Amino acid sequence: MAAWNFATIWEIVADNVPEAPAIHQGDRTVHWAELDRRADGVGAALLASGATAQDKVAMYLYNCPEYLETCFACFKAGLVPVNTNYRYADDELLYLWDNADAVAVVFHASLGDHVERLRARLPLVRRWLWVDDDGSRCPEWATPYETAATAATPRLMPPWGRGDDDLLMIYTGGTTGMPKGVMWRQDDLVRGVIGATSKRYRGPADYDSVRQTFTRPGRTGLPACPLMHGTGWFSSLALLSTAGSVVLLEGRRFDAEELLDCYERHRVHVSAIVGDALAKPILAALDAHPGRWDLSHLRVLNSSGVMWSSQVKQRLLHHLPHVQLVDNFGSSEAMGMAQSVTTSSETAQTATFKVSANTRVIDDDGTDVVPGSGQVGRVAVRGHQPLGYYKDPEKSSDTFVTIDGDRYSIPGDYAAVAADGTLELLGRGSVCVNTGGEKVFPEEVEEVLKLDPAIGDAVVVGVPHERFGESVTAVVEHAGPDAFDEDAVIASVKERLASYKAPKHVVVIDSIGRSASGKVDYGAMRRFAIEQIEQPSDPAAPAAGG
Repeated sequence: MAAWNFATIWEIVADNVPEAPAIHQGDRTVHWAELDRRADGVGAALLASGATAQDKVAMYLYNCPEYLETCFACFKAGLVPVNTNYRYADDELLYLWDNADAVAVVFHASLGDHVERLRARLPLVRRWLWVDDDGSRCPEWATPYETAATAATPRLMPPWGRGDDDLLMIYTGGTTGMPKGVMWRQDDLVRGVIGATSKRYRGPADYDSVRQTFTRPGRTGLPACPLMHGTGWFSSLALLSTAGSVVLLEGRRFDAEELLDCYERHRVHVSAIVGDALAKPILAALDAHPGRWDLSHLRVLNSSGVMWSSQVKQRLLHHLPHVQLVDNFGSSEAMGMAQSVTTSSETAQTATFKVSANTRVIDDDGTDVVPGSGQVGRVAVRGHQPLGYYKDPEKSSDTFVTIDGDRYSIPGDYAAVAADGTLELLGRGSVCVNTGGEKVFPEEVEEVLKLDPAIGDAVVVGVPHERFGESVTAVVEHAGPDAFDEDAVIASVKERLASYKAPKHVVVIDSIGRSASGKVDYGAMRRFAIEQIEQPSDPAAPAAGG
């Protein structure tokens, strides 16, 4: 069966709609013909530095057109684009680029101090492409990105061609452990991710069909999260593969008003957000400025990465009754597990999902959990999934498992199955709290805590307990004007959950410090909770920062 390749798809789109916009950011617009030319230049520069088939190219960039241009360049040149978390410290960056065997790094000038300190320790990196974002001078050891992007270059095809197994690699840290490089075949991403909404990509790679289908500009979409995370990156790949355009925010800290301004200015049809982490600020802006924005073109808000509470969804629909709210359950190593759709005429409960035909919930023996039994199991999904983790066969064999002759991805998410077959998500087993032999899944308790109007955000961790092994402890952001009442919070949880699941302690922090993808450092929250319990702060003093 012929394989799909993003480079060939995007080149067809560029030929069909050369003057259509491909990327917007602020006042800058990159049209499809320009995107195609610039990617040829960048790809040629990477090959000129000695890169060979399927070598890895790290993108150490904030959201910008150059991020997607570099992806296109790698796809064209038969190289592998690799994301990099721009929040990482030096040791984390060194680990990632060394683990990935990166031969080139494309980086923003404002991040150059980190690169300067590390480059001597990365002998495999032969090309540093410098993207100006602060008006500084390009260092002598780097190449200005614009020099490469604007070089007159024929349409690029590497000497080894584009293979059926060409990769994209996304590093994911989850909630614990060192980042792991998830290896996705481009063909599997196209079929599994883009094919979920575009039937053109579900079958054999038929490029003539693509050429006949995408003859005019597609939808405009806005990933409101970093491209360095799967939600932003994969949603952008899908938009470009259907002749659409990607709108990128300029601000490097999420600003709900900037987002809504962009929705209106670019007549955005679909947007990707990260659960309540972004939905709550959006809702606050809509509440504060009703009627300010014309959002009549917005049709779909997609979310993944963090659970999206039903209360927030219903309040958003008050402002956006015509919009479909889609909560996608998946991860960088497991796509298409389940989905929850909420509209003004159809509601869905928090953390309750309709499973796909490829999803099952299994116990430790690999047996399916019986719906309605109350038993908890791990979520497994088959179909188009990654090859595994780069250079880590042990973790790959633990996560990607063959059951009844089919290969499944089982990244560690736990769920119960209701009698009607829907999933109630309970969170990752890696952060499960074991208290007196009872397993408590943090996300289940966190969602109940967030119902309290005095709590802006919440994380649940286990802290050491002499008798029970661990005790359930909540770290919360205090959102109310009144004094914080720990006993009242604990009592409210007990009204909705079994008593053993309720926190034994609730400690207050200024900021939980979620990343833009909604993830949280559970280890740091656990350490903070232990410190606060062992050395309680003066209740009259302000809470410590996180």
